[in-house]
Amino acid sequence: MKSELVVAVAQMTSIDDVDANLMQMEALLEEIFKSDSKPRFVGFPENCLYMRIKEGEKIEGFSLSHRAFARLAEQAQKYNTYLHLGSVPLFVEGHLYNSSMLISPEGKITPTYQKMHLFDIQLEGQKAIRESDVFRHGQKPSILEVDGWRIGETICYDVRFAELFSQYARKEVDMILVPAAFLVKTGEAHWEVLLRARAIESQSYLLASAQGGTHQSVRSGARETYGHSLIIDPWGAIVAHVEKRSVGFAITTLSRERIDSVRRQIPMRDHRRLPIA
Repeated sequence: MKSELVVAVAQMTSIDDVDANLMQMEALLEEIFKSDSKPRFVGFPENCLYMRIKEGEKIEGFSLSHRAFARLAEQAQKYNTYLHLGSVPLFVEGHLYNSSMLISPEGKITPTYQKMHLFDIQLEGQKAIRESDVFRHGQKPSILEVDGWRIGETICYDVRFAELFSQYARKEVDMILVPAAFLVKTGEAHWEVLLRARAIESQSYLLASAQGGTHQSVRSGARETYGHSLIIDPWGAIVAHVEKRSVGFAITTLSRERIDSVRRQIPMRDHRRLPIA
């Protein structure tokens, strides 16, 4: 079990073209691994391999045999790192889910978590968005293990549901992932405050890799996402971030000593009163 873990958040401006997104991911990895800090874990955002630009447009789901996964497995082996794909439209047992994927340094490709809370919303003055028209709801939380670090998984809209994070907190995970494609309007109002609150409540690190910028369709149309990818420590402090709303990355070293220090000072584990429903 490692006392430290070097991690990176990769911020993207994905579009509705898999090859273009793959090139963007490969270019990001090249830049990330030029740094002196060689991350053992790189998190990519929600919709990293395919971003639907026009609401209501059909999404062609991926199977595990999709060529994109093989290319990314080569990248994981090349850089000796874990790659976390925040979400892709994946067929699981014949049904389409907004699903996270983990690719190991050996190139093993594993579906890990299916988004539980789907984004069905109606903002004032904007068209409705209904993620459940395309995807099925995921059914359960998921905890990964990377070099002895326990990592809870969520996707984007899940961040609004504290009960999911409470389950991870009770299991004392070291880190929680929130890959996202936040709208600009909700991002400006809620992104940072929700993420910092979840880190504080969970007393764990939080990695939020985001989509950011203007996503220009290869066919027609465009959409905007908020960006501002963040890495937050168990005290709620922002320890790394991507300021711009475009492609970029941030790297930092997570410390198990920091987690232990926060939990010693405020022993929430000993103070919980309500059982999980």
